[in-house]
Amino acid sequence: MSARVVYTDLDGTMVGPRGSFWHTAGRELTDGPAGALLDLHRAGVALVLVSGRTYEQVVEAARIFAADGAIAELGATIGWGSGRTTHRLRGALPPQYGDRTPMEVMAELGVVEDLIAAHPGRLEWHAPWHATHATDALLRGRVDPLAVDAWLAERGTGWLTLKDNGAIPAAPWMGLADDAAPPRVYHLMPRGISKGAAIAWDLERRGLSPADAVAIGDSVSDLEMAPAVGRLWITANGAAVDGMADALAAVPNAAVTAGAMGEGWAQAVRASL
Repeated sequence: MSARVVYTDLDGTMVGPRGSFWHTAGRELTDGPAGALLDLHRAGVALVLVSGRTYEQVVEAARIFAADGAIAELGATIGWGSGRTTHRLRGALPPQYGDRTPMEVMAELGVVEDLIAAHPGRLEWHAPWHATHATDALLRGRVDPLAVDAWLAERGTGWLTLKDNGAIPAAPWMGLADDAAPPRVYHLMPRGISKGAAIAWDLERRGLSPADAVAIGDSVSDLEMAPAVGRLWITANGAAVDGMADALAAVPNAAVTAGAMGEGWAQAVRASL
């Protein structure tokens, strides 16, 4: 399909190992993604970065890649106009908390600390990157998100949900217990906030329809972009994750790239022009 706007995840999708735009999943140098990005800009197709990173981080990346917009913290904040104008989604954050951020509310309730204590060696802050998040508690570990959601509901905080944002390499400085499975990044955040909800809001702002848009991602949380766009591409590295095949089978407008990370991203971009 020919798109007017491409919404793309960053880590593990547009950028590869250690956030590099110039390396394949196998850590070989490549200019393939850069060539695809150039073709995208020359075609006049808008690029919007959609990430779990903080707003400041995504806006900075948007400047580097000449993106037209930025969506941060898994859909919580939508920005345009070089990052000067923003709109924030509240999701299911109870109205009794007024204009306070979800992180301020979670700190008052002690929910993150209690959750980590309930999963010793299985869950911890995703330090140091967690420090400046306003909407979501950024965590890493090896837990069952559905079980965590049930735990939250039992505490009366069912307005929160734990979202899986993909695997990361294990490192000796992490405080997690040894396990053969790689740790995963999680976002504890209000229900109703998602990359898909943010894309839908942004498309309405632009006066466009889902048929005008393509999304590219690599994780389970990226599947939430599918209802908001005409086509969702999942890079090969994301499709290979345990359980992703069954999840993809339930998404009729999703397709898998032949390449992983940036190489797959380049394939998806060129298929969208």
